[in-house]
Amino acid sequence: MTGTELTGEERRSELAANLAEVRARIDAACAEAGRSPETVKLIAVTKTFPAGDVMSLAGLGITDIGENRDQEAAAKAVALREAGIDVRWHYIGRLQRNKAKSVAAYAHMVHSVDRPALVTALADAASRVRETPLGCLIQVSVDGDTSRGGVAEKDLPALVDSVTSRSELALRGIMAVAPLGWAPERAFEQVAALSEKVRGAVPDAREISAGMSGDFTRAIGFGATLVRIGSILLGSRSHLR
Repeated sequence: MTGTELTGEERRSELAANLAEVRARIDAACAEAGRSPETVKLIAVTKTFPAGDVMSLAGLGITDIGENRDQEAAAKAVALREAGIDVRWHYIGRLQRNKAKSVAAYAHMVHSVDRPALVTALADAASRVRETPLGCLIQVSVDGDTSRGGVAEKDLPALVDSVTSRSELALRGIMAVAPLGWAPERAFEQVAALSEKVRGAVPDAREISAGMSGDFTRAIGFGATLVRIGSILLGSRSHLR
């Protein structure tokens, strides 16, 4: 039976089996690193997948959901709220300032804060649409190429100051993507060092969002606390019905 023919219950069973495998791999990576699995949070990246999959994942105990397009994420947030299902939305994609108000209204955390102008936009939006501070992660550019998103190391202290200067925002840590062509270990070792620098200025900024389907076990070995898992949990994008 192909993905387009799966019934709701069959799809839920498929997600449950995938989730069990992912959790086993997280447990194994934590054991190898001498960490407790409780120190690693799984974020299910559901971009392009329907709200029904998010509901199924929530029923399986996954309540941290990652999205990278505001229009899609906002619609899913409405659908989950109307269904009475409470999840935490993580905005993980590059964010334009004109989307800040929309994202601030539903997001638990924005992982892709990488420039002062976005800090201002998010803080101003949060002041209008939220009663609590918006969690933020600063996206760092491991190789210094900011064209793909992320702040260069030399500009990181100033961006930390920018975020912490706004009471509408709460700096929770950093996010990174291993650059193409880099060994994951090299990238995540550098991410760990940058996290330590940020914690030196903001001790509560302990979160490290690093690792995706292809490299999350290695990210865990270097201290990742949030892993962003898409394809190995939900399947390929062609699986959509």
